[in-house]
Amino acid sequence: MAAHLKPRIQRIQRHLGITPDGVIGVETLTALENRLFGPSMAVDPEAGESLIVTQKGLKFLVKHEISSEAYYRKFLCSPVHPGGQSGVTIGIGYDLGYNTANQVRNDWAGMIGDATLEQLLVVCGLKGSSAKSVVKNLGDLDIPLDAAEQVFYQCTLPRYAKNTARAYPGVEKLFPDAQAALLSLVYNRGTRMSGSHRREMKAIQAWVAEQDYKAIADEIKAMKRLWENQGLPGLLKRRDDEARMVLGADREYEDDELVRL
Repeated sequence: MAAHLKPRIQRIQRHLGITPDGVIGVETLTALENRLFGPSMAVDPEAGESLIVTQKGLKFLVKHEISSEAYYRKFLCSPVHPGGQSGVTIGIGYDLGYNTANQVRNDWAGMIGDATLEQLLVVCGLKGSSAKSVVKNLGDLDIPLDAAEQVFYQCTLPRYAKNTARAYPGVEKLFPDAQAALLSLVYNRGTRMSGSHRREMKAIQAWVAEQDYKAIADEIKAMKRLWENQGLPGLLKRRDDEARMVLGADREYEDDELVRL
């Protein structure tokens, strides 16, 4: 985002009565929709969106991806390799191993410098040990948090919302916090359903169709079998938190906390 636009965005945000962070993210877009169309339009199920989630759910997703703004600036502003079969990862969980060069260029052009972008395009598609071996060569690159947030909210989230809706038919009929939890799950694990490692991912499809929240939560927690004793406590906690969000999804929702994706 051009630096001269940030003060203008902050002025708009102050007028809307929201956090003046200078980022056109979920909070800003929701406030604008509410101001322009009224709260009822912000959650219109006939509008054709893939999901209706909560701001709380999206903040939960971001927290599990970057922990905090301070942590991001200290440890994640340069490309990293999270481990396993991940690719080189930038921004808010943006995995270059699972995005094509064309997609990366479309998402990040104008958000980061051209030279930085060209270096990232070279590692698109690399996963696992291949990605781990090259990430050390990218340590001098810097991905500003405001650019990461813009790409996350404007490009990545809508794409993953559609992926979640395709992976779990009927998910849009669940309570918004449950939709957010499944969005988090798909964002972290993708949509593949075949194989023993994906047993619980596949089983959730039937429970979504039946709107069985306890069964969905149980399957999410059961996935922890895959990472036990692997030194990944953050991932185990993420599954527990997603399951807890599903179980608590049957509650009253305010119009201004809901977000269309």
